[in-house]
Amino acid sequence: MLRRARIALGAALAALLTLGVSAEPSGRVQFIGAFTWSLPDPDFGGFSGLELSADGTGFTAISDRAHILRGTFTRSNGRISRVASGPLHALEGREGRPLPQHHGDSEGLAIAADGRTYISFEGDTRVWEYRKARPVPLPRPPAFQQMRNNSGLEALAVDARGWLYTLPERSGELTTGFPVYRFRNGRWDQPFSIPRFGGFLVVGADFGPDGRLYILERSFTGLSFLSRVRRFDVTRSSISHGEILLQSRNGQFDNLEGLSVWRDTDGRIRLTMISDDNFKFFQRTEFVEYAVTE
Repeated sequence: MLRRARIALGAALAALLTLGVSAEPSGRVQFIGAFTWSLPDPDFGGFSGLELSADGTGFTAISDRAHILRGTFTRSNGRISRVASGPLHALEGREGRPLPQHHGDSEGLAIAADGRTYISFEGDTRVWEYRKARPVPLPRPPAFQQMRNNSGLEALAVDARGWLYTLPERSGELTTGFPVYRFRNGRWDQPFSIPRFGGFLVVGADFGPDGRLYILERSFTGLSFLSRVRRFDVTRSSISHGEILLQSRNGQFDNLEGLSVWRDTDGRIRLTMISDDNFKFFQRTEFVEYAVTE
């Protein structure tokens, strides 16, 4: 309990130190807009994973209560002005039945170029590939089995080669980097880690059309959220130190957890994020978009 209190205090202090930081610290991004979204469905909310089509018009989202839905965006002057979607569908387990709550904490989403859909789960830490409705479990290495509850695989991304990458929400210590696990040729390895600093935790990831790895991170101050996006160059055996592309102001957005990276018609990299409202009436589901201006 004392250790957790110290970690929470450290995160809160780090967050306080960043209150004066601009929402665009690198000068390399431009805020496009935010759109609040809702549906009259009791299962609506809790969105933690997001994937957009290559042109940014279609999307797939998953909630942390094992539901998935697909939809489309309408944009006016480049900004989201309308969201249309199909119904929420419950993710099925291997027996063909909806996943029970204790087994359905779905957090990360990645869709490969060939349409294969991968989902990571945080509670019973694992990654499943969904082919049509039924899942095919990927191997579960010892490192996954040792992850603490509510600290498992939050982020999931797939590169152009079809290699899968995942990161846990927590690294164990404030000074310990987040381990990056990679799945290729039927096996997991852990080729590198990304540095951890500033009290932020990993919540989302995606490979952009530029081949770089984008990581979405969140910090909770006790009252509201800060969000940060970092970008990394990745090789077969190494990852760069990374750069901060954006860091929001305290409370500027809700609890952003899902990230998708694509290229718009102006040739710019777009960052589209979705918030997890935790199924709380005082939070909101919103899409937030930035453009990288390099």
